[in-house]
Amino acid sequence: MYRVYKYILPEVEAELGKLRRKAEEIPDRELRKQALDSLSSKKFHCQGGAVYACPNLEQRHILIPLIVALQTISDYLDNLCDRSTSLDPDDFRLLHQSMLDAVNPDAPMRDYYALRDERDDGGYLHSLVSACRRHVKQLPSYGSVQPFVNELVSLYIDLQVYKHIRKELREPQLLEWWSMHRNRYPELKWNEFAAATGSTLGMFMLFLAASGNRLTSDDAKAIKHIYFPHVCGLHILLDYLIDQEEDQAGGDLNFCNYYDSRQMLAERIGWIAGRAREDVKQLPASQFHQHIIEGLLALYLSDPKVKSQSEVQSVTRKLMKNSPLTRLFFWINSIWIRKQQA
Repeated sequence: MYRVYKYILPEVEAELGKLRRKAEEIPDRELRKQALDSLSSKKFHCQGGAVYACPNLEQRHILIPLIVALQTISDYLDNLCDRSTSLDPDDFRLLHQSMLDAVNPDAPMRDYYALRDERDDGGYLHSLVSACRRHVKQLPSYGSVQPFVNELVSLYIDLQVYKHIRKELREPQLLEWWSMHRNRYPELKWNEFAAATGSTLGMFMLFLAASGNRLTSDDAKAIKHIYFPHVCGLHILLDYLIDQEEDQAGGDLNFCNYYDSRQMLAERIGWIAGRAREDVKQLPASQFHQHIIEGLLALYLSDPKVKSQSEVQSVTRKLMKNSPLTRLFFWINSIWIRKQQA
């Protein structure tokens, strides 16, 4: 937490300030609004993601701008798709091709807005893609992790397409997609797999791993399997847990609504958290990753959104029962950071 306060939060704020100035110059009013909204309302995604620079502060000049740029692409496009004037899956896939191109330095740059009416962003999205490319090239072992980063980004793109198409098509398309992957993850329910694909934490962990020398392809593959699906699934299920009221009002799909009861929801999130804890024990410096898991639980379950949702409060109480001191420490820190930012 000392490193977070001294290095991570100030440097993330500096990066977001640069992006905010670029976003303010976007000519198209709707694109400008969504870009600025994503930078303000989803700022904590960048702050949380940049924690992955903590174990290698010497490389934070690469890791922090890279994580902030990729997470900003994710948040900006999520806003565009959530509030879209289009329900065209080809449009959503082309928009998100920017995320795949961002982690592939040799890929051609494209017109990512070609299938929608709002197109003039003054080069904002291209600048984010270019920033990611510039920084992944500087990671010493990026060649070892790139295939696995591509895999996670591709799954992320599939999810974003299927969850934003016409409402009556969303669940059938997601179930068909799940049928292609279910044999690899027999312990998961379809909604848990889908949730896991929505996380960027596996990508950030691979960036951290690539910031060191001599990482092998086998090491990278093992890291990807350690983080996906359980750490990633925990991350997004917690995000969906606190957003249930908001998603219902917006008519958005929420993966926490596919359990038979609140009790089962709490049990499944608790089980996935337990599996995530066991998985990360295989990593060097595993205590850092244990802290990530406890930090995720503390960050989301202490969110102010919880207080306005009685059913979510019930699940939160079950998940926080018998919390270790580490989680309570992060709980207090999460509340403190929110108050300071407010």
